[in-house]
Amino acid sequence: MGFTPRPSPPTSRIVPSSSLTFSSTAEHRAWLARQADLPQGFRVGTTRFDFVPREAPKPAKMTLTLIVLDQPTPDFAAVFTRNALPGAPVVVGRQRLHEPDLGAIIINNKISNVCAPAGVETAERICTETARVLGLNPRQVLPSSTGVIGWSLPVEPMIDALPQAAAALAASSILPAAEGIVTTDLYPKIRSAKLGAGRIVGIAKGAGMIEPNLATMLVYVLTDLAVPRESLRVVLRRVVDTTFNRISIDSDTSTSDTVVLVSSGKFPCPDLAAFEEVLRTICQDLAEDVVRNGEGVRHVIRVKVSRAPDTVTAAALGKAIVNAPLFKCAVAGNDPNVGRLVQAVGKHVGAHAPHVDLTGLSLRMGGIELFSGGVFRLNPEKEAALTAHLKSAELYESTPTPEGLFSAPVNFPPHERSVDIEVDLGRGAAEATVLGGDLTHEYVSENADYRS
Repeated sequence: MGFTPRPSPPTSRIVPSSSLTFSSTAEHRAWLARQADLPQGFRVGTTRFDFVPREAPKPAKMTLTLIVLDQPTPDFAAVFTRNALPGAPVVVGRQRLHEPDLGAIIINNKISNVCAPAGVETAERICTETARVLGLNPRQVLPSSTGVIGWSLPVEPMIDALPQAAAALAASSILPAAEGIVTTDLYPKIRSAKLGAGRIVGIAKGAGMIEPNLATMLVYVLTDLAVPRESLRVVLRRVVDTTFNRISIDSDTSTSDTVVLVSSGKFPCPDLAAFEEVLRTICQDLAEDVVRNGEGVRHVIRVKVSRAPDTVTAAALGKAIVNAPLFKCAVAGNDPNVGRLVQAVGKHVGAHAPHVDLTGLSLRMGGIELFSGGVFRLNPEKEAALTAHLKSAELYESTPTPEGLFSAPVNFPPHERSVDIEVDLGRGAAEATVLGGDLTHEYVSENADYRS
């Protein structure tokens, strides 16, 4: 007997499950290891090898990551990018949704296999060879790729490396997979929870080209709770809409976004509504982890838009604010230049929501009133408090060197604080919370040198 998914109330705010702080890379890694126990019925394995990209003949490294079920399962779901020029693995992945079951996922970093010559054929060949090594049907293998757009996969080195990845398969920890899928990420991302006798564990990669519908974001969520495929697919779409589709680093929608949810079905699911809420929490936390680990991000910006005429308007306005370049730069410099916030609101409403009356608009940052009744509400004391709020949310300090370079970001998340902005439109009952990041020297440097 299948479950009938019950709609859950919309999540008004993306809130981390706990207020985590870490003082070192070692402390963060130990916490990741404690989250990383695999649900029953899964194994993961990785291998790393050297190769030379055809398009840029210089040494490079690639990691292959396998996520393998003990037995193929019919219960799997996936959501993919809305970019109109998707990568070959997305094309193949959409086809796999029509297959009766899934036995494995093969993931490579470094090259995303997007619009490369014979990209789909290459992805299918990798699936065929993976299936041969694992004793599966090629249509039971889902491919994923992330990295440089436009380059071709090194097929022969990948095929040669597959036996090593298979030999490394283990049923203990998902941490090797979380580490294996990263590209420019500063650290791996894992979130997990228990429900009844089972577990739900998720990993994510993503640091730049983040504007989900979805982001250059790969997410894999595994559970040993038995939830039928149709229920998984309904629940996943609903959860993604209020978590991963409410973040943005740089407004660029990746060609490779993928979120996969797989059940090994080892334990009964006690309550589908409870499953959806636990899944939502895991995805909320992973979404915030992606933003906090965004390329060059020193501040997470959390925008809550309330009393909007509808959720679409609220979410769109939130994204307009976190993607406003001048405001993002001001946040990066700990400068409470809230005039840039007001112009971002007015610009978006004037261009995309002219039906919204802003006479009831009020704005707050860090709980401090900035704007209401059509005028700013600022004074020297508020300016000082706003600066303190921005500084408290900073993940690391960036100091220029004599060479004109800037200090590197920390390779662990020191805390979960954010720059908190409240936008009250006063024109309805809908609300949405959007997460984004600031715009720093490090972001520009990272993306100027990405392929160099």
